[in-house]
Amino acid sequence: MSLQIGIVGLPNVGKSTLFNALIKGAKADAKNYPFCTIEPNVGIVEVPDERLKPLSDVSKSKKIVPTVIEFVDIAGLVRGANKGEGLGNQFLAHIRECDAIAMVVRFFEDDNVTHVEGKLDPKSDIETIETELQLADISTVEKRLFSAEKEMKSGSKESKVIHEALQKIKDVLHSGKNARIAGLNDEENKEIKNLALLTMKPILYIANCSEDQLSASSFQLSGDKSLKANSQQLTANLIPISAKVESELNELPDDDKKEYLKEIGVDDTGLNRLIVEAYKTLGLITYFTSGEPETRAWTVRDGAKAPEAAGVIHTDFERGFIAADVIGWLDLINQGGWVGARSKGLVRTEGKNYIFKDGDTALFKFNV
Repeated sequence: MSLQIGIVGLPNVGKSTLFNALIKGAKADAKNYPFCTIEPNVGIVEVPDERLKPLSDVSKSKKIVPTVIEFVDIAGLVRGANKGEGLGNQFLAHIRECDAIAMVVRFFEDDNVTHVEGKLDPKSDIETIETELQLADISTVEKRLFSAEKEMKSGSKESKVIHEALQKIKDVLHSGKNARIAGLNDEENKEIKNLALLTMKPILYIANCSEDQLSASSFQLSGDKSLKANSQQLTANLIPISAKVESELNELPDDDKKEYLKEIGVDDTGLNRLIVEAYKTLGLITYFTSGEPETRAWTVRDGAKAPEAAGVIHTDFERGFIAADVIGWLDLINQGGWVGARSKGLVRTEGKNYIFKDGDTALFKFNV
């Protein structure tokens, strides 16, 4: 499955600089004035996975194919975007196409970089963006509610479900909260999915900080409260990243990166931490296929049954699914490959109701 994350934020918070740092070789415009990004910049990064190489070795694979994430650097948002202010309409349209939102919030201090609101206030910046997304969703929901009420007069069961779902969402939005907490059931979620509501999308918060802030154990901001305490919305999925550090890491050989991170007191790259948090927030796992032609990683939602997992490779695999031979990646490596694993009875034949687990390695059987 293709995963697309939209990088959003107020103008001049460092979105494009961060995009260029995360996407090696990217050249997004990052000038010090609002709306220097007009058309979205798109970059694809490989998802690092240390399990791929040993799997490839035991299968004697000719190539390794990691899964990827697509990042989209979207134009900056300002107050009034829901009414078309700034590049509001373009901004909102591009977000609707993404699977998740990565909101970049400025924590670094630099007198040479203008703040569009005139002051450094991460909590206020988050509130500005989320308010604009909520207002845009209110407009979408109220329009759809109007048409759903007309459809209900014909006795349509679907229109009743849609109406109830939209009313729940409307109430949540008018209370200043996001649609994702409206508590919809599976049927309601299915019926409103095509609306692509902005505040239904999973969100990650990226704290664009200085190198000193990144390496500070308490992560203080200007001697004020800790970064996580600046807003109740800055929860466990807050990801501190320094665009400067990421840029410098891109210039180093892989062997030197760990040493550099150790020197500044950071466990992993910002990109890797962002990917891990994205998978967790979106509820995704990785499974593998491994043979002589290639060893490949595949992304699938957590809880996916075997046919759905097969469908990530090709829709024909899902339609014609018969069974899957499955083994944990480490068991496959420890037994030296498929032959050794089969001789020990470690390869299981699973049917349509099998739920894939992170790290499963599979061979699918299907009818064309």
